[in-house]
Amino acid sequence: MTQLLHISDTHFGTEQMPVMQALEAHVIEHGADLVILSGDITQRARNAQYASAQAFINRLKNHGIPQVLAIPGNHDIPMFNLFARLFSPYGYYRRYIDSNLAPVFENDDALIIGLNTTHPKRRKDGKVTERQIEEVAERLHNCDPKKLRIVVAHQPFGSIVASDLRNLQIGARAALERWAASGLDLVMGGHIHLPYVLPLSTQYAGLAKEIWLVQAGTTLSSRLRGSIPNSFNRIHLDQQTRQVTVERWDYAVSGATFVRHANFHCDCSRLAAAKPIG
Repeated sequence: MTQLLHISDTHFGTEQMPVMQALEAHVIEHGADLVILSGDITQRARNAQYASAQAFINRLKNHGIPQVLAIPGNHDIPMFNLFARLFSPYGYYRRYIDSNLAPVFENDDALIIGLNTTHPKRRKDGKVTERQIEEVAERLHNCDPKKLRIVVAHQPFGSIVASDLRNLQIGARAALERWAASGLDLVMGGHIHLPYVLPLSTQYAGLAKEIWLVQAGTTLSSRLRGSIPNSFNRIHLDQQTRQVTVERWDYAVSGATFVRHANFHCDCSRLAAAKPIG
């Protein structure tokens, strides 16, 4: 069984030290096989913010995390430095985080595909291009069908509140229809600082198979959404039964620690709805 730690929207430059220390304490105690960081790593894509993010990632590795899969978010492209935005939009990202903007992780349990859906010409909207749709579909199709197949992108593919419909990926339906036919099981993301698990067949009728959307909240930043606390997801992948358990962990100010808030069960073998199990 593979364990993932899904964090997002750290927005370094607005990170909170007690929350970051609590997350690192969780990692030391519980570990993980892979940390997924689904974008908006920095607040304004500045050198010092990227340096802080790099130091954090290095600490996670020193705490025993063997690998980190990160992708850019819209905040990871310079906004006010127009020269950098035009001529080197991912310069600091490549220097401090990863030279690969679309990394891939694969082991005996899963294939996890990172996808860069940002662009310097767009302010915050995400877009899946036709080329990306086909490249991902080919990789999914060629994967061992026994493995759980996952895509990670920054902006969401589905929403649970009407106000977030404007934040959905451009090209989401075309991508999901193509990827469902190629065997995709989960798509993971962040961007809206709202954690939830959603069976996407409820919003996209006619998918060839169920695809589960797993959204992470903001893990370290003071830029909280309403009353929702800092949070992250701990995800357990059971390749043999094709079951995925998503644990949502919330930061508790009273104890300066992360506590498990809820579990969700995703059956990746058939069409089904997410069921809270604790």
